[in-house]
Amino acid sequence: MPANKQRPPFRAEHLGSLLRPTELIEKRLKLDDKKALEIVQDDELHKLEDGAINDIVKLQLDLGYHAINDGEYRRHQFWGTFFPNLEGFEEIVNPEWDIFRMYVPDTAAFSKYSHLWPVLPFVVAMRLSKPDQTNVLFPLAETGHKPGETIVCTGKIKHVGSAYLSDWNYLKKLVPDDKVKNLKITLAAPEWYHLRYKKGRAYPKEVYATDAEYFADIAKAYQTELQLLYDNGCRNVTIDDPNLAYFCDEKMINGFKADGEDADALLDSYIKLYNDCVSSRPSDMHLGIHLCRGNFAYSKHFSEGGYDRIATKLFNDIDADTYFLEYDTERAGNFEPLKELPPHKNVVLGVITSKFPELEDLEETRGRVFQAADIIAKGAGQTREEALQRIGVSPQCGFASHHLGNAVTREDMIAKLKLVRELADSIWPGEP
Repeated sequence: MPANKQRPPFRAEHLGSLLRPTELIEKRLKLDDKKALEIVQDDELHKLEDGAINDIVKLQLDLGYHAINDGEYRRHQFWGTFFPNLEGFEEIVNPEWDIFRMYVPDTAAFSKYSHLWPVLPFVVAMRLSKPDQTNVLFPLAETGHKPGETIVCTGKIKHVGSAYLSDWNYLKKLVPDDKVKNLKITLAAPEWYHLRYKKGRAYPKEVYATDAEYFADIAKAYQTELQLLYDNGCRNVTIDDPNLAYFCDEKMINGFKADGEDADALLDSYIKLYNDCVSSRPSDMHLGIHLCRGNFAYSKHFSEGGYDRIATKLFNDIDADTYFLEYDTERAGNFEPLKELPPHKNVVLGVITSKFPELEDLEETRGRVFQAADIIAKGAGQTREEALQRIGVSPQCGFASHHLGNAVTREDMIAKLKLVRELADSIWPGEP
């Protein structure tokens, strides 16, 4: 059996995205009409990002975190620019809706309210100028927002330069050398620009005859990216993947059935894609996978459903070290699926919500962690204490998966991060 990896992960974790300063949000809004690769070239934006990253790294250190990152401050949304940076992908503006699977949860949400997009600039301006009125604005903001950029395959896919390396190299300069190995970088999911598109629309048939051919070149690009990051000192990577959690959503599964497609077979193909992407990584590179049900601007979620229907495959078939799982509300189901977690793998329980400011009760949340530990222990033939050695705690998702951020203030975010650290210290005193 493979060895269990520790440090990373750590007992107290966060998922990556943190609230941006107002000036960074405002600058990005001014660039809203530009494509992703144009935005990252803006010098003024880059200077604002540098200053904000310096501050947010210091905050994480001060709060006692070890898997520190740059808050994803250089990204419009959590997945960054990996795909448009590849040869063979292109960003298109105002795509036709007929290319999308309309039952994929995030696509369904945006298409339902696309008529409200014109009011978005007003909503955002009001939120920035009158933060005390955000509760009134959230419903409108959630339903009136444009979806993320649409990236489509137009030719043979090839890795021609890292989308993440310059971000990584800046981050690692901000901490002592002995802390670099703990730093975390988050990556886009390899199937991100496949699930959303209808069968046969993710790539041109004259370029790739089958999904298998398309996935093979995606995998080569990930292998190259991971090796580049490793060669520059990165040892801690997490792939953010709401898509995997969408396979827990019965509405999407029913959509596949109505289209005559096999959702389980598609999930199997994604698991193979994952393994082709990551299985050749160096043995001392920790790989996490984060699943949530959507965390769009102003705390919008997209899907519901427990992990039951995917747990066996998710935990046993994907070559990952640690699973970062949403568990802050009932929409993620109960802890029973964790009985499928193999003895050599870890889970970080997202039992603190990043979506809303109310603080969870410490003792009640400790009880939830112990409940999960008992289920993990029973499934793996371990004691509670042994299972606890493979568990950490975190928020269920980031605080700003979209650059506009969740329905919380900076003070709320800090209070939540402190609570995660306090929760971890109360269960594993003295452990990082």
